Amino acid sequence: MVQEICVFLFSLTALGVLYTMNNVPAFQEPVVILEIGVAVLVAVFLLVYLATRYNPPKDPLFYVFAEFSFTCVIDLTSALEYDGYTSGFMEFYQKTGEPYLGTPYAIMMCYWDGIVHFILYLMLIHRMSNRQQYRTLGLFWAGSLCANMIVFVPGIVVGKNDSEINPAFWLNMPFLLVPIWGAVSLFSRPRDMPLVGASKAEREQKKALIWRPLDLLFVVYLVAAMGFTIFRGLAVLDCPLEILNRYVTEYEPYLKDPVGFPKVMMLLLLFHALPMLGSFAYGLCTPGCTWMLDWTVYFAGAILQCQWSHIGASLHPRTAEMYRIPITTLAPVLLLNLLYAVGPVLLALRCKREPDYFLSIAPVGQTNNEKKLS
Repeated sequence: MVQEICVFLFSLTALGVLYTMNNVPAFQEPVVILEIGVAVLVAVFLLVYLATRYNPPKDPLFYVFAEFSFTCVIDLTSALEYDGYTSGFMEFYQKTGEPYLGTPYAIMMCYWDGIVHFILYLMLIHRMSNRQQYRTLGLFWAGSLCANMIVFVPGIVVGKNDSEINPAFWLNMPFLLVPIWGAVSLFSRPRDMPLVGASKAEREQKKALIWRPLDLLFVVYLVAAMGFTIFRGLAVLDCPLEILNRYVTEYEPYLKDPVGFPKVMMLLLLFHALPMLGSFAYGLCTPGCTWMLDWTVYFAGAILQCQWSHIGASLHPRTAEMYRIPITTLAPVLLLNLLYAVGPVLLALRCKREPDYFLSIAPVGQTNNEKKLS
């Protein structure tokens, strides 16, 4: 509990740092902002290290979660200030730091980071402190933050905000690279596996897809999601098909917003999410695909974060009216996007709660006493 309290208090000091910088003009120069940002990140790490030196964590990811929880407060403050709920903290950063944080996509991204990621960090730190399993929760975090930054950083460069790139842009690099390292580290660790009898897993794996109605429903969903992914991917690539042009014009005009984020996201989904959706459909039809237990969780975090930012930006009042979802088609567009977001989460829950079909069973030649599940 002491570690969680320390991390929470350290995170709140971000407000003091922002308030000070906002009221001292010398701290508002672009290069100075970068220097102070690096210095603060190093200082937070040292403070967390000193606070836990008598009971050091065994996992270096603890320091990552503690460090990133500090920036969650900054992101939440930025979003609240752009939406007019607070003031006096981020005016300087909006001008000479990262002006593109005022785009609707970035605002929704900051809400997600400041609320969802902050809660995840506290939960992960709590589980670490109590020697509880946290690998699955960590994979969800890794998927969420990787998708977040893989869309955000390229979106800044290729969109209309490329002229607003200041030295503070480079503060995003740790948040792009560290989650990738964290994901690799978590994937390489043993799974949090429940105890399942070999005979039960064998019975489940002998069932054809038609006798597993829930899995059949998921396969149908995945095929439909693949079609939707291809459809929107072609739309942002300016495919001349009339149906695509009509969809963009009448249903999701935000796909053509010049900020760059929606285009980068749809291409990410087209080239990365699409193969994974196909792989999950294969995994539901082929017994023993143990990788389903990990990748569905990672993918659920990624899609949920992407869809939150995409839907929110499509409706946000700072988005130009011509790029917002039209009122006449609001219901079907929201339904499609919500289904696209929730489906992977439900699939991950199904895999974790009933993993029998995905477990690897020892060869048939072994006796029952020798059979083991991996």
